[in-house]
Amino acid sequence: QVQLVESGGGLVQAGGSLRLSCAAFGRTFSSYAMGWFRQAPGKEREFVAAISWSGGNTYYADSVKGRFTISRDNAKNTVYLQMNSLKPEDTAVYSCAARIYEPGHLPFTEDTVDYWGQGTQVTVSS
Repeated sequence: QVQLVESGGGLVQAGGSLRLSCAAFGRTFSSYAMGWFRQAPGKEREFVAAISWSGGNTYYADSVKGRFTISRDNAKNTVYLQMNSLKPEDTAVYSCAARIYEPGHLPFTEDTVDYWGQGTQVTVSS
């Protein structure tokens, strides 16, 4: 079992920045690929970003490429999502996800996730 706990969400003005953190408890963190998804009101959950076991490979949705950066610190069992140049359309509940398979071997989709965090709200005002 792996427990994921997100933090860092909040209210920010458009153009601002936030950094989300996801702390993992349980099995060996470095054995899991990590990702972030988000779900806006009335919309389906969507993939945001993913990172490989070692952190050497990262993957992004087109909508956040160039603005968001995913990273991980295996010594701290934590994955981060640095969000810059935020837009009102980035408003959503952001959830951390963990799975065994590397993102390069299999697309990081909802149905391939083994563990989910509880989510943290990000609200971007215009």
